[in-house]
Amino acid sequence: EGDMNLRRKLRIGVIGGGEINSRIYRLAYEVGREIAKNDCILVCGGLGGVMEAASKGAKENGGITIGILPGTDSDDANPYIDIPIPTGISYARNMIVVLNSDVLIAIDGKYGTLSEISYANIFGKKVIGLETWKIDSVEEAENAEDAVKKAISFLKSNKF
Repeated sequence: EGDMNLRRKLRIGVIGGGEINSRIYRLAYEVGREIAKNDCILVCGGLGGVMEAASKGAKENGGITIGILPGTDSDDANPYIDIPIPTGISYARNMIVVLNSDVLIAIDGKYGTLSEISYANIFGKKVIGLETWKIDSVEEAENAEDAVKKAISFLKSNKF
């Protein structure tokens, strides 16, 4: 039990669109909830849409959330971010989101999400997908629970 506390918590990045419908919001919320239930840390871009929904799901289930913000003001973060990290580098922050995630879950999303998937491929990070870009390197999941389960089992079998 004591040794467990020394182990670093897994960080799961959640990437996806800033403007989403209620179905995608619910899906992202469930992903955040599953991340918290599995005692992992959620990393995201810190703003609205998928990022906010996942952060809310994590926070309401006792999780920790990190938001890597495009701007210079911590107050830009959605209300469910514990640790806002302003970068002042706009979309270039997408690389920082990826580098601070052990594995990523992509939900919906447009070109910003695609850039994060690209960075994940460049840096050798696994991406699990839920209703997102259909790309060979993105492993599709059935639902939120399946996505988080796949993310964690990938990490356990490959690294941790």
